[in-house]
Amino acid sequence: MSLSFTLAPEPEDEARETGRLLFAGPVTFVKGVVAMPGLPPADRVEVCFAGRSNVGKSSLINGLTGRKTLARASNTPGRTQEINFFALGESRYMVDLPGYGYAEAPVAVVAKWQALLRAYLSGRQTLRRAFVLVDMRHGIKAVDQEILTLLDRSAVTFQVVLTKADKVNDATRAETIAQVQAALGKHAAAYPEIVVTSSEKGEGLETLRAIIATLV
Repeated sequence: MSLSFTLAPEPEDEARETGRLLFAGPVTFVKGVVAMPGLPPADRVEVCFAGRSNVGKSSLINGLTGRKTLARASNTPGRTQEINFFALGESRYMVDLPGYGYAEAPVAVVAKWQALLRAYLSGRQTLRRAFVLVDMRHGIKAVDQEILTLLDRSAVTFQVVLTKADKVNDATRAETIAQVQAALGKHAAAYPEIVVTSSEKGEGLETLRAIIATLV
């Protein structure tokens, strides 16, 4: 049976408040990890954010937390070559994965952090969900399919988050959503709700906060 992929609904009041409280509390940078032995203890629920370079990952993390410089944005694709861990209070880790695709970095460096990415995704037992960010202007591309397939193989549930929704008109928005829905039908690990966001306008941020706060 194929899943029907819908847009994530507005959160219920209780979930919305749970999300607000979680992200209004302390959010701290824990560490940047360059090899698996450096991972912090797997002692809490974890979510991670993945996306191709310049998809707006840093802006989304900063928007969710209300902290403008928590995640460092860069105009140079591939600048983030570490797995960056942030603590949401004492109950959650939020993990910023290296951007993939179009990285202006030596081939050996790219290969090393892709290997780290694969090791992390397949070996982190407390990872409850991966959020895969996709630019609303472009939809799912071949480079995204690689990470989606990796998540399938790693049996990690993933949820697509469309970014930069404010940058497109209604027709492009509908076209991209349809393209993403069709692409996700081929992936066993895909969660059946898509979150539409705009870090600039705040669209979808309450929904995403509620999802993260209510994962167990």
